[in-house]
Amino acid sequence: MTRKFVKRSIFLNLLYVFNFILLLSGFALLGVGIWTLIAKYSFVNLLTTSCYQAITYLLIITGAIIILVVVIFGCCGVWKENTVCLNFFAAFLMLIFLLEAGTGTLATLYESAVKEEISRNLNYTMMTAYKRDVVKTQAIDSLHKMFRCCGAGSFEDWPYSVWLANKTSNIHNVAPDSCCITTSPGCAIRAHPSNIYYVGCVESLQDFIREHLIILGAVGIGLCSLQIFGIIFACCLVRKLKKWHEYQRTSFWR
Repeated sequence: MTRKFVKRSIFLNLLYVFNFILLLSGFALLGVGIWTLIAKYSFVNLLTTSCYQAITYLLIITGAIIILVVVIFGCCGVWKENTVCLNFFAAFLMLIFLLEAGTGTLATLYESAVKEEISRNLNYTMMTAYKRDVVKTQAIDSLHKMFRCCGAGSFEDWPYSVWLANKTSNIHNVAPDSCCITTSPGCAIRAHPSNIYYVGCVESLQDFIREHLIILGAVGIGLCSLQIFGIIFACCLVRKLKKWHEYQRTSFWR
């Protein structure tokens, strides 16, 4: 009896510790996802595919599921020593494992493809959307200011934009005002290296998105290994609890 009790107590304590670590990982995923939405999301409007958005929302959903699963099934299952809750806990851990592994894999695959996507589409987006799409215009202006760049390839792209090609508009700029080293209304009238940025934004945006995708991929793939240990601990505890409950029933009728 003492030996069975000790083994059961070991698995209970291990699962308590694991639940705490898993809860921290859930908050970490949720935090990274929300940070991506708040701090990094404006440039996503310049991408033509929805992979980056999908990765971000998958992280947030996975983090929220982890927190709910730990609170409802993990902690309650261990506290009440309820095998049904622990079985649900193990099943949800498998789902979380698949979500995290899928998110990490998607981020890794997209990281290798995003360079080509930006090279192929950024110039077209800038030339056609600036001053015609409010959200993309704000993203382009933020891109210029943050990375101190102008246009996709260089500031010389802008005369071919729909915005400047419209001869009926009273615009004398050679580029958006956000390209200026010191920004002010109408500052981009003069194309001089002391006035506007000459370098294009393609490489800066490529590096920015790729670096962030590496972080998202590492978080997803790195944390998914936790679920394997949780599944093992939960299944072992269920097995021990079943034996313990059976032992108590047989001892009662003796």
